[in-house]
Formats: sequence, structure tokens, C-alpha cells
Amino acid sequence: MIRTSISLLGAALLAGLAMPASAAPRDGEAELAKATAGRTAGNPVDCITLRNIRSSRIIDKTAIVYEMNNGLIYVNRPKTGAEMLDWTDVMVTDTRTSQLCSIDVVRLFDTGIRMPTGWVGLGEFVPYPRPPKS
Repeated sequence: MIRTSISLLGAALLAGLAMPASAAPRDGEAELAKATAGRTAGNPVDCITLRNIRSSRIIDKTAIVYEMNNGLIYVNRPKTGAEMLDWTDVMVTDTRTSQLCSIDVVRLFDTGIRMPTGWVGLGEFVPYPRPPKS
């Protein structure tokens, strides 16, 4: 079974239209810290189930954040190609199963020029559960 998923297409298109030509470089580590604020990292896993992914987003030159339907966040720091990650790109993943795994490759496409910009080899998925309610 081959599944191709395109994530954040609409958001990337809108972001590309709204982005000023002289946009300042983004600090990926600071953005990732903000995305995981108040959460504690769990034990890494090799795969996540595709149907449970609510959304995903690229953190420039750093990681991909996958938000699951239950509010759990997984952070994936690619083993290769992280320097290619750009928040304005669209991710396309070809999988052979119902899971996204650390052996999979994500292709990156620029929506403005409609051309591939690179690829990343995924790493382990680190879970960040919601903080417990007080």
C-alpha cells in the first residue's frame, strides 16, 4: 500500500504569499523550545501511526513537529538533511505501511517555485505528552 501525504499545503501557500522578501532568519531551537514548552520528553519511538497525525510543521533547519489527535506531540530531528528544513516548504512522504517510521524519507517542495528543494531522512520520534492538569 503506497500512501502519499501532503501536510500544511494550504498554510504553506498562505505563508509564502505573506512572507516579506527580507524575512529575518528564524531560530529553530528557540521555536522548538516554544512548541514543547511545559512538556517533558518521553522515550523515543521508531514509528507513529499516520491516521493519528492531526498536523505537522517544520521548524527551520531543526526538526519536524507532529501533533497527534490526542494532543501528544512528537518531535523528529532528522538523521540527515535537517539543514534543508524550511518552514515555507511542503512535506511529501511516501510510505508503504500505515506508519511513519525513522527509516522513511520526507521530500521537501517549495510552493512558490513548485520544485523540490531537498529531502530529510527521519530520526526517532520523541513524544512530548500534554502536561498533567492541576
